[in-house]
Amino acid sequence: MRFTAQTVFTLAGEPIEGGYVDVAPDGTVLEVGKADPPVEEGIICPGFVNAHCHVELSYMKGLFRKGTGMAGFIDQINELRDTSSMETKVAALREAMDSMWESGVQAMADISNCADSFEVKASHPMYTRSFLEVFGANPAECDAVMAYVTELQEKAVSYGLDAAPTPHSCYTMSPQLVTASSAAGLRSGFLSFHSEESDQEEEMMRYGRGPMWDNRVRNGIPTPPVTGTSSLEYFLQRVTEAVPAPVPGNVLLVHECCLTPEGAALARKVLRHPYIAVCPLSNLFIHNTLPPIPVMRESGIPICVGTDSLSSNDQLSMIAEIECLRKAFDLPLQEVLTWACLNGARFLGLESRLGTIEPGKRPGLVRILPGDVSSVNPGEAPSSVIPSERSESSVSHSIRLC
Repeated sequence: MRFTAQTVFTLAGEPIEGGYVDVAPDGTVLEVGKADPPVEEGIICPGFVNAHCHVELSYMKGLFRKGTGMAGFIDQINELRDTSSMETKVAALREAMDSMWESGVQAMADISNCADSFEVKASHPMYTRSFLEVFGANPAECDAVMAYVTELQEKAVSYGLDAAPTPHSCYTMSPQLVTASSAAGLRSGFLSFHSEESDQEEEMMRYGRGPMWDNRVRNGIPTPPVTGTSSLEYFLQRVTEAVPAPVPGNVLLVHECCLTPEGAALARKVLRHPYIAVCPLSNLFIHNTLPPIPVMRESGIPICVGTDSLSSNDQLSMIAEIECLRKAFDLPLQEVLTWACLNGARFLGLESRLGTIEPGKRPGLVRILPGDVSSVNPGEAPSSVIPSERSESSVSHSIRLC
């Protein structure tokens, strides 16, 4: 089967103008090249990799107030978590995964705090790696928390899922738990960590003050150590308590809205394979800010793209995240597609089959029409990806071949 487009972004080289992709019935790429005119409208790129999601929170869609800052967002999470039936939760997360799949997401790095999503993820065609996130600010609870997450990992593995513990963030965990969960996660070769998500987090860690600090004191929750340094530096110090630098494995630093050149340099020094996941629409939703993309690009740390959850986003659309980044930072389309496809695949260790359009790989194909991303036809107003039916025998607005 042959698919053509005005531009084929293979991400294995330069874009092919007026290109084609030949695929086998099972979705394996057979050949890529320059097509004879006429060609179909739009562009073709590999399937997306959502590098950060909390799909189990999909039942919270539309419940949150925007612009509350992290302290206000955490208050809402605590208020609204577990207020729906299991049936409602499962239906919402299934709908969310189906929606992502139909819009071209091939794989996802997903955060799990419980087993709610395991059955759906195990039966879904989308690949997921489940990061079993742990919390616990009281040092005395470290062993009990690790015992719980070990049981959760065993349950995930029983469903056939790739899953391992991972730390949540510097402010929700005792120093001992950050180190213990990092050690457990690194045994799998992967970590995902919420890092420097907001100015409020940095104010709490550096100076022991601010809305997040006051919130924890008011609610009788143990406060994190006041380090005088960034939360990223604190995390890196705790990780090296578990594994000496350079720390092996793929370590994903999620958000990094306060990243500095110095912090990025330290991450590159301490971590053998650091990655950054940006979730711009979530950052705008919670505290109306965007990550420092110029600092990230200059650092050389591979950037991935995630959607975060429907508690902090109106949709789980990789196209919308791409468009947000391009409009805010005037980025080349090829570069942002590399973040959204190839870098995410590399983080998950899936680059042998996903991330680029090359013979022998099964990356999935996505067609993006003019207007879906503003650079396809400059001057057109961007819009969402138009949904399509999944099919191996026809092409609609997005292509799914798995």
